[in-house]
Parts: sequence; C-alpha cells; structure tokens
Amino acid sequence: MNDGYTCLWEFTVAQAARAEFERHYGEDGSWVRLFRQSPGFIGTILLRDRNVEGRYLTVDRWRSEAAYRAFRTDFAPQYHQLDIACERLTETETSLGEFHESVA
Repeated sequence: MNDGYTCLWEFTVAQAARAEFERHYGEDGSWVRLFRQSPGFIGTILLRDRNVEGRYLTVDRWRSEAAYRAFRTDFAPQYHQLDIACERLTETETSLGEFHESVA
C-alpha cells in the first residue's frame, strides 16, 4: 500500500555547530544520501525556526510505513553509525512522531 509516511524530528543546535548540522541534515546531506539508498524514500525538508535560535525540524517522507521500516532494518548499521557521528552536533534531538498521510 502506498499510504505516504512522514517522520518528524526536532533538534536544538548550538551556534558553533549550525553550519555543519545544516550540511549533514540538509537536502544533499549525509542523512539524505543514506536515505536515498532506499527506493521508498521520497525526500527530506530541513526547517530552521525563525523565532527560536538553534531550533530545527526535519521532515522525512517515505512512500509507505513498510518502506520506512524496511529501510531501518536493511540499513540499521549505517543508520546507527551516522547517528553516532552526528550526535555531537545537537544539544537535543526529539522525535515528534511518525505520521500517515491523510486519505480523502
């Protein structure tokens, strides 16, 4: 089933790490390069809060929940390795949830 699936994350990033964070989490960053290895990946949007310094959101879109789950299984070691490498860039990292797209 192609139901569309989105994962939202919120990050707090110190001023000194923001440029590097944006390089890793932006549309051509390390995370997107990893996600693109899955045929079920649609795209990522990186949002910077205009009112709260250092606050970012990522919106990761997948064709379906099954596609996302398959990616997490198939690329678990690479995901974990990149997560550890990027951990130093953030002060906080919070999952805001995983969402199915609305169906009319």
